[in-house]
Amino acid sequence: MIELDYTQVEAVLVRFIRDFVHKNGFENAVLGVSGGLDSAVALSLTRLALGPRHTRALFMPYRLSSPQSPADAQALCRELEVKAETVEITSMVDAYLESFPTDNPVQVGNLCARARMMVLFDHSERYRALVIGTSNKSEILIGYSTIFGDSAAACLPLGDLYKTQVFGLAAHLDIPAQIRNKPPTADLWDQQTDEGEIGLTYKELDRILFHRVEERLRVDEVVALGHERETVLRVEDMIVRSQFKRVMPPVAKLQNRSVGIDFRYPRDWKR
Repeated sequence: MIELDYTQVEAVLVRFIRDFVHKNGFENAVLGVSGGLDSAVALSLTRLALGPRHTRALFMPYRLSSPQSPADAQALCRELEVKAETVEITSMVDAYLESFPTDNPVQVGNLCARARMMVLFDHSERYRALVIGTSNKSEILIGYSTIFGDSAAACLPLGDLYKTQVFGLAAHLDIPAQIRNKPPTADLWDQQTDEGEIGLTYKELDRILFHRVEERLRVDEVVALGHERETVLRVEDMIVRSQFKRVMPPVAKLQNRSVGIDFRYPRDWKR
């Protein structure tokens, strides 16, 4: 992994957020915060970009969420002096589960992610605030997200940082140790952790992803660097199977210029 200059990373991402929000005609931004690392870093960067008066944080717990999450999220919002609100999603999710019950924790987790997306975009309209996403490059590459759930956002400031690099940026930004030191989790159900669900540590996952994506090494070359072939192939499979999450829905081409294929409308044309 390449060690980044996090002072420069901070400057680039703060400028990126500020420019993107303002070019789209907004002054405010809203983020979902979980008490976890990614949302803490994204919130801190957004506050630096727009100021605390224009940064709104939403904590959206479910009854199965970790009991430590509210304390960590609220403490961070107080420290950053941003506007914060708690929106309980238990009644929303459980109302759906009454009609369509399931014992599958993945289904429940996806429901929670999509319920949070609905709340975020409703508050986006309510407060004229652009939704800032918190997904990192590791999650995006392996599809570790709920489509139309936690992956739904107007922009992803952390989308070109691997998870291990987000840890480095968090230390640079002086994110509280309580948040930096706890196991990464999407908080989709009690005791759920990212690494437990993925089946790999982020350290190993990021090394494999870095070799395949940044260095463009073949599978055999990655294996030769000391990684188990089965592990490399499993990561490769996750990348391939999740491609649909990284692109707009495909359009069947019938006209001279088709949306998403050979016609893209740059945001800045009219500015």
